[in-house]
Amino acid sequence: MTNSEILSHIDHTLLKPDAKWEDIALLCEKAMNYHTASVCIPPYYVERVKQTFPSLNVCTVIGFPLGYQQTAVKVFETQEAVKAGADEIDMVINVSALKSGNDSAVLDEIRRIREACGGRVLKVIIETCLLTEDEKIRCCKMVTEAGADYIKTSTGFGSAGANLEDIALFRQHIGSDVKMKAAGGIRTREQMEAFLAAGCDRIGSSAAKILFEK
Repeated sequence: MTNSEILSHIDHTLLKPDAKWEDIALLCEKAMNYHTASVCIPPYYVERVKQTFPSLNVCTVIGFPLGYQQTAVKVFETQEAVKAGADEIDMVINVSALKSGNDSAVLDEIRRIREACGGRVLKVIIETCLLTEDEKIRCCKMVTEAGADYIKTSTGFGSAGANLEDIALFRQHIGSDVKMKAAGGIRTREQMEAFLAAGCDRIGSSAAKILFEK
């Protein structure tokens, strides 16, 4: 697999709380030059990025990174991100609701955010490091039922990130129309290749620069 092929699956990511506009602009310039799948940036920067780089595929995050906001807040966040020009939405589920056995609330929230996306790509972050195998399987079913485009492993802000065992589990339990995104701790070319070989369509990483030409 060539560097360019890998980069075409990378969501080139910068979500650090101290990220400055200069950092975001550089991220976007590199994404344009090396044709990454998207940039994944804080909601605050979406409108400016779309004005400055109108052809760039822009992803942003909702309910990030803990996911326990009220659903109405996350729906409003999504609507505002779409208005600002976001092309893709990565939402964090309410892990607390899932842990409490309130799957109906989790499913309803994904559905409502799906609707607020207005046809844009929706990726659902389930934060695998906090979940049991049963909870991961339940999430697979909810993401499928809600009509989301992707299930995503991690925020990158949890105690652990993506692993291949979870991707194998996802493959067994997601619907045929649901794709997979691995994120969190993916820093080497070998890891990127392994996740793509395992069936991931996207990789969220802040380390894409290792694939850029010197």
